[in-house]
Amino acid sequence: MRIDTPLTRLLGTELPIVQAGMSWASSGSALPLAVSRAGGLGVIAAGPMRLPDLERAIDEVEAGTDRPYAVNLPLYRKGVEEVIDLLCERRVPVLIASQGGPKRYLPRFKDLGTTCLHVVAGEEHAAKAVGAGVDGLVVVGAEAGGHPPAALVSTLVMVRSVVKSAPGVPIVASGGFADGAGLAAALSLGADGAQFGTRFLASVESNLHPAYKEAVLAAGVGDTRTVGHQIGMIRLLANEFADRMGELERTGAELDLRRAVFAASTLRMAAFEGDVARGKVEAGQSAGLVTEILPAAEIVGELVAEYAATLDRLPPVDPS
Repeated sequence: MRIDTPLTRLLGTELPIVQAGMSWASSGSALPLAVSRAGGLGVIAAGPMRLPDLERAIDEVEAGTDRPYAVNLPLYRKGVEEVIDLLCERRVPVLIASQGGPKRYLPRFKDLGTTCLHVVAGEEHAAKAVGAGVDGLVVVGAEAGGHPPAALVSTLVMVRSVVKSAPGVPIVASGGFADGAGLAAALSLGADGAQFGTRFLASVESNLHPAYKEAVLAAGVGDTRTVGHQIGMIRLLANEFADRMGELERTGAELDLRRAVFAASTLRMAAFEGDVARGKVEAGQSAGLVTEILPAAEIVGELVAEYAATLDRLPPVDPS
């Protein structure tokens, strides 16, 4: 199976399918390895990983496939310079950096030949990243789980805006995609690939607690919330924590109280311990489109089959 786009040519993958780097879910080798083997770009989430664990995951992916893979690095994480040192030493083929400026890491990785994608959520940040010399962009819209853009501009509008403002730059659209019709939609907007996060949360290989996966399956498209405004907004599934934060925000509670409540709940509580009532169950609106847990390779195969079926359904132009 092959879908040729500027992104696949840049990355060396068969398919323009990127598995999002998701803390805990892909903080290890199993999910990234399965996606890369299937022809997409598997992504190791370095955010919560200790250096020995990260290096072990890199070893396992490289031992399991000769196809490209990526490491996602949130630039705000503690010890980021040591992580950058490790990734440079290992000469990872693709880096996807987020939540920080690209000038911090680009010179070292470019000298090594690493392909560098930067996550952005608007034209201004996109222009700065392109000006700094990144190889491509991951453009995130409001539907995305985790950290959507502050202005909550939809993926439909956000991606189209950045595509028009950055012609010729390979772009990965992210936020709201869960099936092959979503991949077709991303490419129709002018993007060169799509990133799938929530869909791969519900994979056999994701490291999440079973309760987290079941919460994703049970969710409808209207069952996510955005909380943490003025603190560090996230999109997550509705639960006791989200309700508590939402009430504090609606009633104008003091910022210090909101910070305390926000910090008391963690992603680890939900993803590792299975506390899906009080933990941060980060997921996108596309959770409502996810109905079963499958092996990651099967998910990739379904995305391609659904993409082909979507193209067949599109009406041709009648020249008359």
